Amino acid sequence: MKVDLGDLNAFVAVARAQGFRDGARTSGASASGLSEAVRRLEAQLGVRLLNRTTRSVVPTEAGERLLERLGPALTEVEQALDVVNGFRDRPAGSLRLNVPVSAARLVLPAIVPPFLAAYPEIRLEVIAEESFVDVLAAGCDAGIRYDERLEQDMIAVPIGPRVQRFATAAAPAYLDRRGRPEHPRDLLGHACLHGRFPGRTIAPWEFERDGEVVRVDPTGPLLVSFGAATDLAVEAAIAGAGIISLFEDWLRPHLDSGVLEPVLEPWWQRFPGPFLYYPGRRLVPAPLRAFVDFIKSSADRA
Repeated sequence: MKVDLGDLNAFVAVARAQGFRDGARTSGASASGLSEAVRRLEAQLGVRLLNRTTRSVVPTEAGERLLERLGPALTEVEQALDVVNGFRDRPAGSLRLNVPVSAARLVLPAIVPPFLAAYPEIRLEVIAEESFVDVLAAGCDAGIRYDERLEQDMIAVPIGPRVQRFATAAAPAYLDRRGRPEHPRDLLGHACLHGRFPGRTIAPWEFERDGEVVRVDPTGPLLVSFGAATDLAVEAAIAGAGIISLFEDWLRPHLDSGVLEPVLEPWWQRFPGPFLYYPGRRLVPAPLRAFVDFIKSSADRA
């Protein structure tokens, strides 16, 4: 049976995204085009591959089996075609990155514009989220994570600042009203603005000075999910609602302007910067290889 490769790719895109609209976003095709391709494939195979409702699109049992076998096969096809891409003067194609919101905000702005200028035929898609996903299962080529989140079979390339700090800060008016903490344990008597990662418990705040590590679990009036809601906590801190703990680089503009005042700065804990990571067991696609080389050369020039 001869099946159109484009129809198979359409099915994989929709099945992985669990929706025609999201499948269109990730594949660059139209939702109507994907729908027609899947309908054509189902008719040719004589079996339903996707269960469609107004709220979701999920593979049937037959669709699941087909997806399991198609994923690796289509990856091999992409890699075979990418070998030809290596003979081009400039790499072309799509590059999908899965990154935390902090990296999208603090790391990539200095990298993405010059990279796109250097490689105008590469289409970069950045998916920013705080859930720690399998980049391959999510249909991405690579991801950005901190070292404690790296899988052992991944290749890791340093990206962005190599040392970062967590900062605590509050509005001067709040500190005038409630007092300025002199030790991390003093935070137990303050209103603290918390954030947490999806599906995880609230982590204690950690401080370090001269080899002494102090962990405290202060309470406060606001809890947000890290990511899109982080700026809400920052604005609440600026408005005087309490003390916030966040990446120093995220708070730096507000510290420099004076709307936030550093709190316990000698105790701010340092930690290693993030890494770009990707699977080391397969041929590296030309767009990803260009991105890796660009990052390395940028680091050498720094």
